[in-house]
Amino acid sequence: MGRKKVKLAWITNDATRRVTFEKRKKGLVKKVSELATLCGVEACLVVYGPQDAAEAEPEVWPSPAETARVATRFNSMPEMYRWRKMTDQEDFLRQRVAKLQDQLRRQDRESRELEVSLFAHEIMAGGRSLDDADLNDAMGLVQMIDMKLKLVQNRIEGP
Repeated sequence: MGRKKVKLAWITNDATRRVTFEKRKKGLVKKVSELATLCGVEACLVVYGPQDAAEAEPEVWPSPAETARVATRFNSMPEMYRWRKMTDQEDFLRQRVAKLQDQLRRQDRESRELEVSLFAHEIMAGGRSLDDADLNDAMGLVQMIDMKLKLVQNRIEGP
């Protein structure tokens, strides 16, 4: 059975927030450990507790020495390589928005092509007249006819 979707918002209750932090931190450590083991990669994790926590020391995985070694290796890389695949939340969201906008444009174009195709079929079936067409419908119809003519000409000419 699936879990219910968790609303991502600030947890106002201190005790609940502390427990949630500990559970999620434990899950994060487990994921990083699995990633390192299954994929044979070097990984480390540094997690600072809530600001109001008495402990100022972060939790590190696998060990402070290993974490320092991995961080030093990362910092010694040329900056161009270091930043090449790094993504912060803002970049991630920007990429996601661009991808969704591209999908929307594609869907809009496909929808418009289907509308024009339907309009053309209705005209050929006698259900509608060219007099019913507005400027956008007429331009879409002209573009579709041009495209279809080019396809037919390419087939006639052959490869």
